[in-house]
Amino acid sequence: MSKFIGRDKELKQLTEITQKKAASFIVVRGRRRIGKSRLIEEFSKHFDNFYAFVGLAPDKAVTGKHQLEEFSRQIAQQFKTPHARYDDWSDALWAVAERVQKGKTLLFFDEISWMGSQDPTFLGKIKNLWDQHLKKNDQLVFIVCGSASAWIEKNILSSKGFVGRISFTLTLEELPLSDCNLFWPKNISSYEKLKVLAVTGGIPKYLEEINPKVSAEENIKRLCFTNGAILVEEFSQIFSDLFLRDSPFYKKIVETLISGPKEREEIGRILRIGSAGGRLSEYLQELELAGFITRDHTWKIASGADSKLRKYRLSDNYIRFYLKYIDKNLSKINRNSFHFKSLTSLAEWDTIMGFQFENLVLNNRPLIHKALNIQADEIISENPFYQHKTARTPGCQIDYLIQTKFGSLYVCEIKFSKSAINGSVIQEVQKKIDNLKRPKGYSCRPVLIHVNGVTNHVIEEEYFASIIDVSRFFSS
Repeated sequence: MSKFIGRDKELKQLTEITQKKAASFIVVRGRRRIGKSRLIEEFSKHFDNFYAFVGLAPDKAVTGKHQLEEFSRQIAQQFKTPHARYDDWSDALWAVAERVQKGKTLLFFDEISWMGSQDPTFLGKIKNLWDQHLKKNDQLVFIVCGSASAWIEKNILSSKGFVGRISFTLTLEELPLSDCNLFWPKNISSYEKLKVLAVTGGIPKYLEEINPKVSAEENIKRLCFTNGAILVEEFSQIFSDLFLRDSPFYKKIVETLISGPKEREEIGRILRIGSAGGRLSEYLQELELAGFITRDHTWKIASGADSKLRKYRLSDNYIRFYLKYIDKNLSKINRNSFHFKSLTSLAEWDTIMGFQFENLVLNNRPLIHKALNIQADEIISENPFYQHKTARTPGCQIDYLIQTKFGSLYVCEIKFSKSAINGSVIQEVQKKIDNLKRPKGYSCRPVLIHVNGVTNHVIEEEYFASIIDVSRFFSS
């Protein structure tokens, strides 16, 4: 088993729950490969007994009967008992319950959506398992987990049957840059790490596949442009396993976002779906819950309240890289005839790298707040900010805007460049500030977030309230 890296905050949250004098029912969700199962294994070290069950991966040939049969086999494996066949989930779950009545026990159902999606009575029987058996052991923690976040949201978290029963819901996000840093030895430049992270994001499983002894380009060539490599095969598995239905519509939606954030109506126009298309809203929500896209809300600066203007952003770096570069060359990759030279040789790489770098920064907002000495309770709102062009108001798009209760607006420009950023960035940011519609009495503090340095001219101008080099986050 690979070394466990990061997740200190999440482990602390889980551990604190075990200190209460009552059984706990916990839901853990998050994107495929985000490290849910690995986190629970690490958490299990706090228990005398750990029993883990996992559903069979979705497949057209896998039926509800197959899921129950597999669960029955796992009962024998976990409890070291003779294999018994169960014809009903109630009997199988009771067989588990009678073996966890006492002691400090962690019971883990992994990929619960796979287990029960084909049986309409399954979740009702899970509820009965908890009510009639599990909660009677005040030293027991019951965790259900899954990558199909939309299924979990609909069938467990928003279900009346589970109201008042869930002790805690933990949604795993990408690892922060300071934890990503631990996958490399010392003396590797931040720029090289960022090139890899532009492809993988902070996804633990992808980072585990890195060979730190070779360059970023060599790693990307091996992982992304070699027949049978993990990041070549991953996409098709993601879109079948996570949404529990085979639909090309998910892919079409994320493809519209490769070139930048878009409003729902704009996505609908591109896909030729009317503004009232309920199906689009459903798919957008599922992609958002899965962690692949993010809905960025704009707000009214005067009140701090969310406005109706919001855009969907492709926030998963791997998905964008796959669709932009791997998918289009898949046939050549599978024939071992695609020749990868370098990232910079890829079409439009500078633009794509800008989006990927922006995602990495936005996924590490607490580090930006810390660098700016902003406390969480001081923030009224913070997000990428958009302002529509009207007859009286110019359009405006700010990479990241932070509004504090002290009347400060931190206008953050997230800039990726292969070389030091020159003075033209000052005019770019000032134009955005000039166009930003805001009430009187608000101060705008420009912030530059970069990775490969700035010219002396930018520093000497003293225009920016803060210049943040993302390299520092790798050791935060």
